[in-house]
Amino acid sequence: MTTTTSSAPVPSTRLKQGITTLLLFFFIVGDTLGAGIYTLVGSMAQDVGGAIWIPLILALVLALLTAGTYAELITKYPHAGGAARFAERAFDKPYVTFLIGWLMIASGITTSAALANAFAGDYLQALVPDVPSIPVTLVFIALLVLISIRGVRESLMANVGATLIEMTGLIIIIAVAAIVFGSGGGDPTRLTTFAEGVPPISGAFAATITAFFSFLGFEAAANMAEEVKDPSRSYPRALFGAILTAAVVYLLIAIGAAVVVPLDQLATSEGPLLEVIDASGLAFPPWLFAIIALVAIGNGALLFLVMASRATYGLAEAKLLPKAFGAVLSIRRTPWVAIVVVGAVTMVMSFVGDVGTLADTTVLLLVLVFISANVSVLVLKKDKVAHKHFTAPRIVSVLALIASVALLTQQGAQTWLIAGGYVVVGTVLFLIARAARRREHRAGTADPTNTSIPLG
Repeated sequence: MTTTTSSAPVPSTRLKQGITTLLLFFFIVGDTLGAGIYTLVGSMAQDVGGAIWIPLILALVLALLTAGTYAELITKYPHAGGAARFAERAFDKPYVTFLIGWLMIASGITTSAALANAFAGDYLQALVPDVPSIPVTLVFIALLVLISIRGVRESLMANVGATLIEMTGLIIIIAVAAIVFGSGGGDPTRLTTFAEGVPPISGAFAATITAFFSFLGFEAAANMAEEVKDPSRSYPRALFGAILTAAVVYLLIAIGAAVVVPLDQLATSEGPLLEVIDASGLAFPPWLFAIIALVAIGNGALLFLVMASRATYGLAEAKLLPKAFGAVLSIRRTPWVAIVVVGAVTMVMSFVGDVGTLADTTVLLLVLVFISANVSVLVLKKDKVAHKHFTAPRIVSVLALIASVALLTQQGAQTWLIAGGYVVVGTVLFLIARAARRREHRAGTADPTNTSIPLG
């Protein structure tokens, strides 16, 4: 993988470029090391037993292949909007551009809603029994909206602190498992024990869907492109560094959890990492780990909400949503309308579905986006830009495309139905926006000072 060099600068932007390589690294790590590993280890154990490391490795390969595609596209076209803007350049079809952007927004909203529900769930109940979940969920999302409006730098600085806390929690789990194993406890034979009644191959592929959800987060960084300093240098370093960091932590967590906790107990737990603490018999207060888990879940929800709002802003900039969604605060320079709308829809979606179903839905939505991105990068290989950018070998994107299509075959009917509902809603929104643009164009035709040209 290479970087094409040029003395020309990256295109300018209306958004504040305040994200450094380190902040971007923590953004991706924080978006990756979150609720996935804190809540879904048990779900993977249901499919694959103690061999959780197998789907994690498969998911890592897919994540690295897709990251190669994103590294090239992001550094070549550093604009907010991510995969939607890439599709716009590759296909020049307004509906395709809108639909890809809508799937990104839908995935961000779905994940934020799921994590908001998780925040008000078992981990919080361990601290405050019988606390009403609905008010907690709504207040939680409202706080995320306020943090996002405050500013991207403030959001990412909060992310740095939260990421350090959640990484500390994962390190604690790794250390506890190591102590148990070192003292002669645990059962390492569980690592090669598959779930009863589930064929190993089909179980591994099914668990890969859940495992891939744990790696999601790197694609969200594409929507922050306009706010990154020197993206051609920062993105590849932060992107691959964050994914590999997450992979090492995930594998250690999976091995530790499978060795320490009986598989039937692990597979049925909604707080699987708490099970490691309990099974260890060590004098570590469970309430402290519950706090750490809540920080991890909250951090993930914040970053996905930021991503969804930037994708909304990007579609408005591309004139595929009403221009009001592109409104930016004059002082804070944040897309406040997009943030508020995304937050409101997230509140509504928090009443729909459980964490497992929404996780699979998010994977399906984003795999469709990844397919678009992989096709886009192949189409745009011959497109030249005037600034330096990362270049991935063509075979990387081809393999990522094949792996993405294979992952789609593992999705269930319910997940496809939910995704289909999103597509229908997105199509309706696109038609409404197009009708509004045509009305604006007809009105502008009578005004000789108006030179705007509608898209689509």
